[in-house]
Amino acid sequence: MPSDVEYSPVGEGLGMRDYWLYVWLRRAAVIAAHVTGLGLTLIISLLSRPGTSLFSWHPVCMSVAYCLCMTEGILLFSAEGSPFCFKSRKCKVRLHWFCQALVLIAAVTGLGFMLASKNVSELPHLVTWHSWLGISTLVATVLQAACGICLIFPKLLRLSSPLRLKLYHATCGLLVYLLATVTVVSAMFSDWFQATVKGMAWWGFLLLPLFPALVVMNQITNAYLPRKKITS
Repeated sequence: MPSDVEYSPVGEGLGMRDYWLYVWLRRAAVIAAHVTGLGLTLIISLLSRPGTSLFSWHPVCMSVAYCLCMTEGILLFSAEGSPFCFKSRKCKVRLHWFCQALVLIAAVTGLGFMLASKNVSELPHLVTWHSWLGISTLVATVLQAACGICLIFPKLLRLSSPLRLKLYHATCGLLVYLLATVTVVSAMFSDWFQATVKGMAWWGFLLLPLFPALVVMNQITNAYLPRKKITS
């Protein structure tokens, strides 16, 4: 069975004027996603006041991992609005590895600060939906990274269908990113965040992580959504 998959081209069936409008809207959306991810990370870091407690480093590390590094690691493959749009595919892949490595380092560090904070305060672990979602996200991130490592060495691992594995890697990456987004949103229902941010500002924070998620979902589905599978 051949492993080739034909992908639906972006903007197929659009007129020239509609196509350029579509491209510019996508470009604006990608730029806004970059700004949103960076802005959310900076604001959460400021609200956390890192250094005031062990726990204060947890939101900083996790926002750097998932709001910034994971978002940038995916959006750098976008053809519109990415600061790395002029780089070669090989360079983008290497930057993607680097960003995802930072995701793992920052996420594990953030988990360590949370565990240390809980132990010092003698509080129980894994008692909230956010904690369970966080652990699930971290496990999924590690598994996704392992899949990415397999794509780095397809010949060494004797993979029979690296193109199909690449498709699965992108699809699972989208699921991991959406799970991370749900985890970030659930953090905004925590006692710490609700005590720090109140009123209309809280609703604004609640919606912010959803925008980059929509842009990432649109990017991956446009790039990897199969139009027709060639089967024997």
